Amino acid sequence: MKTTSGNDNKIKKFFVEKEFPMIAKTFQGLEEILAEELTELGANNVQIERRAVSFSGDKTMLYKANLHCRTALRILKPIFSFEADNTDELYTKIKSVEWDNLLKVNNTFSVDATVFSDEFQHSRFVTYRVKDAIVDWFSEHFNDRPSISVEDPDFVFNIHIAGNHCTLSLDSSGESLHKRGYRIGQTKAPLNEVLAAGMLMLAGWKGQSDFLDPMCGSGTLLIEAALIALNIPPGIFRASFAFEKWPDFDKMLFDALYNDDSQERPFEYTIFGSDISAHAVKIAEQNVKSSGLSKYISLQVMPIEKLEPPSANCFIVTNPPYGERLPSKDIFELYANLGSLLKRKFSGCTAWVISSNEEALKKIGLKPSQRYRLMNGPLECWFQQYELFSGKRNDYLQKKNS
Repeated sequence: MKTTSGNDNKIKKFFVEKEFPMIAKTFQGLEEILAEELTELGANNVQIERRAVSFSGDKTMLYKANLHCRTALRILKPIFSFEADNTDELYTKIKSVEWDNLLKVNNTFSVDATVFSDEFQHSRFVTYRVKDAIVDWFSEHFNDRPSISVEDPDFVFNIHIAGNHCTLSLDSSGESLHKRGYRIGQTKAPLNEVLAAGMLMLAGWKGQSDFLDPMCGSGTLLIEAALIALNIPPGIFRASFAFEKWPDFDKMLFDALYNDDSQERPFEYTIFGSDISAHAVKIAEQNVKSSGLSKYISLQVMPIEKLEPPSANCFIVTNPPYGERLPSKDIFELYANLGSLLKRKFSGCTAWVISSNEEALKKIGLKPSQRYRLMNGPLECWFQQYELFSGKRNDYLQKKNS
């Protein structure tokens, strides 16, 4: 049975194309950083999209993007694009594909959906319709069907809908790339690893000084800061990627890329982390040990009021509580104490703070010199830079610009 859309031919070429389009998904606010990462890796045709970056490259590029991109959530390889105005049209278009060119009845698969559309308001229903179309195609052609699996499927498909424009892709990553593989434990509100890396890269962290997170929680910022400083790919901790199950998987090529440490660099400073919670510091210690970075990261239980600068020009990035589980009075006091600490003891340093609580950020009592709008899960946050100096601000700015 032949398709009428020409999608069959596209899929037959799917695993033999030397260069092909790809899409890297990310968080809102990190698109430009991700585009820079992909450009540095050698990607072609890099274009910033909504919470994503499109690019092109070969199989080597696909493997490198999964291994090296710190701000990518997943790397997708589009199969085909089409327009649909409702879920019935979506079902029909998906079912028009000769699916046995990709899947076999003994394979397992899963589908996830990303939807920005008034016509398709329920992403879960979109997922069901795509699954139904694939399964029904096999049932009609083979009287058998591949199984749907949430746990470690052979193939992961993504359907992306913007308006009525639909793109079906094969997910080369599998589990989200924020799941690096080094995290053993976590506190109540752990920072997503991709967001942490994006914050550090927006802040300009490259390992140029000592680093401090005075409210380190489970240690995500500390570990990501060490990986950036040493230029260690974040993907080396992962147990697997989805593309390793693809029929064209090149193990020799992947092993060569995985084992290539030629771009790693020395780090001559120390990354310091502290927290008032002994429980949080214990979890951070476990995660740091799991990452193999204990040599570079120093941890201690310490309230921010008692902290001392580790050096004259340390780099500070922190993710304080936003106040969801603390009374306003307590959260305001925490931010005020942080601001007081920075003003009194950290002259000559640079500090970055992320929070969804704008009123609490004002309690820091310092004027931010830069600010970025980022999303931490469902929370819209401000990521703000504070340049710390002694004396008058105008004198500092004049000296800085001279």
